Amino acid sequence: MPVDPLDVDWWREAVIYQVYPRSFADGDGDGVGDLRGVIARLDYLNDGSERSLGVDAIWVSPVYPSPMADFGYDVADHCDVDPLFGDLATFDLLVRGCHARGIRVLLDFVINHTSDQHPWFVDARASRGSPHRDWYYWRDPAPGGGPPDDWTAVFGGSAWTLDVATGQYYLHSFLPQQPDLNWEHPAVVDAMGDVLRFWMARGVDGFRVDAVQQLAKPDIGADAEVVSLIGEGRIDPRVTGHLRTVRRVLDEFPGRVSIAEAYVPPEELAALYGGAALDAMHLAFHFEFIRLTADGAYTPWDAPRMAALLRRTQAALPPGALPCYALANHDVPRFRSRHDADGRGPERARASALFLLGVRGVPCMYAGEEIGMPDVVIPAERRRDPGGRDGARTPMQWDRSAGRGFTSGHPWLPFGPIEVDVAAQLDDERSLLSLYRRAIWLRKAEPALRGGDQAIVHEGASTLALRRQAPGARPVLLALNTASTPARVPLDGEFARVLLASDEHVQLKGEASARTLVLPALAAAWLVP
Repeated sequence: MPVDPLDVDWWREAVIYQVYPRSFADGDGDGVGDLRGVIARLDYLNDGSERSLGVDAIWVSPVYPSPMADFGYDVADHCDVDPLFGDLATFDLLVRGCHARGIRVLLDFVINHTSDQHPWFVDARASRGSPHRDWYYWRDPAPGGGPPDDWTAVFGGSAWTLDVATGQYYLHSFLPQQPDLNWEHPAVVDAMGDVLRFWMARGVDGFRVDAVQQLAKPDIGADAEVVSLIGEGRIDPRVTGHLRTVRRVLDEFPGRVSIAEAYVPPEELAALYGGAALDAMHLAFHFEFIRLTADGAYTPWDAPRMAALLRRTQAALPPGALPCYALANHDVPRFRSRHDADGRGPERARASALFLLGVRGVPCMYAGEEIGMPDVVIPAERRRDPGGRDGARTPMQWDRSAGRGFTSGHPWLPFGPIEVDVAAQLDDERSLLSLYRRAIWLRKAEPALRGGDQAIVHEGASTLALRRQAPGARPVLLALNTASTPARVPLDGEFARVLLASDEHVQLKGEASARTLVLPALAAAWLVP
């Protein structure tokens, strides 16, 4: 069914799927995924039948012209497509193909910086008097020489690089090849607004807004231990102001959506939405389930910890706001690998599907998670990413042919285990892919899961139960066991049937008035009356 242009709130009930174009499907045999490859796989994403995955939108990671120092996040032209991926005409075909299938298209909006090869920066560094000079941050060396401050970049090292020709340092929150834009300059705001209009006029339905924490810069001389460019988990009020500017442009095109990327605790999320006014971002990613904790480990798959995070999020968000949950993306190790220290990552991956698609919020899946792709150990000679994230970016595995159905050439990164592929799981009712498909299509059919309220009705040492309820619809209970042993969840008698489970051995025991749900180790289930 084609997208409905009158459905301006479509995103509130959507399932979003992240396509990392380099690794999704290669249409020309050069070993790198591209737009024609994505087009060829659209029926897999949603052809209107329950044999397809059933997603409602795709977020396409950057396809802009780029030197690829950060694989597209160093943008050299915001209003074109890199020849590696195709061209604007092919992009238009992608949008039309998606819209014909009811799939919306979101792009990455790289808001904080450009490539050092972008025409704006080429002009900015030509001389201190260049028209674009103040579009970026320039500072004189420190009195004794060297960088003007001790700020560090996200990827390590100084956040300042000397431009020898003009004798000043420029600021970059990430790589030296990614100079930061000055969002305090009105011309930058206007130019980036025109970028949004360019893509929306081509039919783009929204944007994942990259690295918004970095938009507000502390004063030169600020203590780097107190206020770093990484953001220290806080959102500066100026960031909210810049995001409101972006929102005003999006509101010129009804039905568009924005999703902020910021690694902040739940208490900071409200600022990304614009507070109670909800006049900044439509959505903000909730990354607490995938971020590094203080001890350097990723957030554990632990029911009490998860309950606490859900409660904090619910308390922090303004009325009417929805979180956007992700359990994986191109920047972190894949879910299966993050939670596989005991070799039981595949079981947790099955439970994670029901959690992601059952919790209140907008779920965003990362391509390959639905078949349980693990991280891949990349040989030193084939490592490409400056941030060391190659292992989570390996090509999608469609079948067990030499090119895994991804390419007829030599893949840009090595493949993972050959036994993990789409073709082998399509017709296997017990596969992870089949579980994801059933969960997504059931979610569409259950108003309580699409947009219902949420209440935590049970917490145990390893168990969690959430009750979802929408007006006039039957409730759905999401129950989860994060322990490596079976556990019981007491029920109040309302829920009489297992709608979907990650493990076939889930059982309901007892009489109607006092049922108990028996969850096997690491299992999850949806129940209905």
